[in-house]
Amino acid sequence: MIKIGIVDDEILARKVLEEYCSKIDSLKVVISTGNPLEFINFMHQHDLDLIFLDIEMPELNGIEILRSMIKSPKVILTTAYSEYALESYDYGVVDYLLKPIKIERFLKAIHKVSASKIIEPKKNKGSKEIQIKHDGVPVNLPFSSILYIQSFGNYLKIFTDSRMYLISETLINITTLLPENFQRTHKSYIANLNRVTKATKTYLLIENIKVSVSVTYKVIVLKKLEALAKSAPWKK
Repeated sequence: MIKIGIVDDEILARKVLEEYCSKIDSLKVVISTGNPLEFINFMHQHDLDLIFLDIEMPELNGIEILRSMIKSPKVILTTAYSEYALESYDYGVVDYLLKPIKIERFLKAIHKVSASKIIEPKKNKGSKEIQIKHDGVPVNLPFSSILYIQSFGNYLKIFTDSRMYLISETLINITTLLPENFQRTHKSYIANLNRVTKATKTYLLIENIKVSVSVTYKVIVLKKLEALAKSAPWKK
C-alpha cells in the first residue's frame, strides 16, 4: 500500500486527486490538507510514500516545503503555472503535473513512482556501503569512496574515487541511506564531509573539486565540519 499525502489550498484540486487515488487499490490517502503547516507537523510524526504538493500556497509554497522536509517520500508537484517546471527538477521530484490534471496524466505519474525505486538500501545497521543500480546492474559502493553527489535533472551523479555513476534518483531519497558524515550543501549537492580538505563560506574542496555551499545550508555544514574536526582532514 502506497501512503499518500495531498497538499493543496484549492479544495477542488484536492478532491480531484482524492478521487483519482480512490480508483487504484494500492493507493491510500492518509492526509489531504490545504494548510502547509498542518502537513509539516503531520510529517514529523508519520511516514508517507508519496506527496502531491501544490506550489502556489499561502504561508509556505511547495518549493519551501521541499526545502524544509527531513523525511524523503516521493514528490509529485502540482500547479497551474508551467514556469516552475525547471526549478522543480532541481529538487528531484518524480513528476510535475499541470492543472487541470487529467486522469491519464495522473496514471503516468503514478507509474513513474512505481518505476523509480533505483536504490536498494542495505538492511544491516552500521553498513559501510550503499547498493545502487547502474545500467540495471547492482553495484555496491563503500561510503568512504564517495566524494560527493550532484543532482542532474531527474538523475544523480555519484562521484567516487574511481569513477562517476549516473542513477535515476533524488537527493532527498538518497540522503536517508547515507551516514551522518554526508551533508546536503546546496539544492544540487551532497558532500562527504570526511573527504573535505578545505572549507569556505561558499564551497568545500574535495579532491581539488569545489562543491558549492549555499546560504541555506552554510551554517549546518560548518557546524558539522567543526564536529568532525578531530577526525576529518579539513582545516579552517
